[in-house]
Amino acid sequence: MKRLLYLMLLALLVSCSGPGKENAYVENVKGKKPNIVVIYVDDLGYGDLGSYGAKGVETPNVDRLAREGVRFTDAHSTAATCTPSRFSLLTGKHAFRNEAAILPGDAPLLIRPGTPTIAGMLQKAGYKTGVVGKWHLGLGDGSINWNDSIAPGPNEIGFDYSFLIPATGDRVPTVYTENHRVVGLDPNDPILVSYAGKVGNEPTGLSHPDLLSMKADTQHSQTIINGVSRIGYMAGGKAARWKDEDFPDVLTQKARTFISKNKDNPFFLYFSFHDIHVPRIIHPRFAGKSSMGPRGDAIVQMDWVTGEIMKALEKAGVADNTLIIFTSDNGPVLDDGYADQAVELLGDHDPFGSFRGGKYSAYEAGTRVPTITYWPGVIKPGVNNALVSQIDLFASLAALAGQELEEGDAPDSENMLQTWLGHSGKGRETLIEEAFVLALRAGDWKYIAPGSRVPDWMKNKDIDGGVMLKPQLFNLKQDVREEKNVAAANPEKVKEMQRILQEIVDKGGRAKAL
Repeated sequence: MKRLLYLMLLALLVSCSGPGKENAYVENVKGKKPNIVVIYVDDLGYGDLGSYGAKGVETPNVDRLAREGVRFTDAHSTAATCTPSRFSLLTGKHAFRNEAAILPGDAPLLIRPGTPTIAGMLQKAGYKTGVVGKWHLGLGDGSINWNDSIAPGPNEIGFDYSFLIPATGDRVPTVYTENHRVVGLDPNDPILVSYAGKVGNEPTGLSHPDLLSMKADTQHSQTIINGVSRIGYMAGGKAARWKDEDFPDVLTQKARTFISKNKDNPFFLYFSFHDIHVPRIIHPRFAGKSSMGPRGDAIVQMDWVTGEIMKALEKAGVADNTLIIFTSDNGPVLDDGYADQAVELLGDHDPFGSFRGGKYSAYEAGTRVPTITYWPGVIKPGVNNALVSQIDLFASLAALAGQELEEGDAPDSENMLQTWLGHSGKGRETLIEEAFVLALRAGDWKYIAPGSRVPDWMKNKDIDGGVMLKPQLFNLKQDVREEKNVAAANPEKVKEMQRILQEIVDKGGRAKAL
């Protein structure tokens, strides 16, 4: 009877609308603010889950979220690469406003202290906040001493707790940091890191290819650690170095501990996977669990970790009062620098979900990613076709937590809470997709601005980046594969889309030439 009354009241409240009322309802019925867990997978494509049509790999835990929650069909990361999409998710601001790009492993903190973030906003609302996993948003002020206190970092921009892979698995330093320190560092073996030139005497992938457990391209052929050559050079810190295959156990345990420690408080956990990013070094218990080699096995590994987080919430007794948002930072890529047979063993599986492009691309597969929201008793199972963006999580979660945004906070974020909760099918009117050029979605139309700049390393990715000297226009209702450029036949629509895009860009006070 209580649950029936609960759902009836929820329906009544949603029909009345208004972020304050939504939050008051949640607090009154639940007795406290809901916990929020964002599960952020790396390089997971639209078609990489069973619930989105995957073949050759099973994902029962994530499929349960999709079956019992809302599965979105037109949800987007804000950018087709990792650093920009993470920046935008946490700040509610388009990454191009900060000239954000893929960062080296020794870059300074991109989100500067004082910048409003989801974590900081939720701190003000009484939440305990934590980040576990891949960071790749920079640390420090530009000259990091990895042997001392490392700041500023997540703890200076709203997170009470952080346990990080500082950059990516294919970049040095290959160590964990917990709050402000490298974990397990021997002070008698200090860490040296350089992206400018070789440090120390350790072998590289180019000098000692015989030491590699997995061959790599030239970009990924610098210092060898754990049998894998990386981007960048590193010496020292041997006691602190991770083993890639331990990621699922180490990161999952940190998430479990954070949930258990904060079960009596409202908490926000940003769990940021390394999977399924390269190098795909799988824990032995997941090896061979798919038909696609390491990339498929990494998806299985990711699914197991997701299941363990769900179990941790249930064990802590907070599962029914937790909103889970499951999504990916950008679209998929197969060969991303390591010879792991991702192309050769693909079989009938389509990670791109029949869309054009992929990671790095302005076409749909660059940012259209699997996205699921789950909250027992609040979110009803269903499929939602609304156009939604991760950039709106800031304003939407602020509404859920009852926090008023100050002027200038999250300037590109819209309150789409009712859509995220599955109570509305209304999506965004316009949405920017950021790659090496900017693209604009508006209704059935997709416009890609002209451009010419593509980094040299993209030549090895076998991905259609969508960069052309002429404008591109597609009607996605008629041409979801973006195969027929109708810009020449629709000059007025091109002008309209370009005007809208430029207005959005100019809104932030820093225009980018289109």
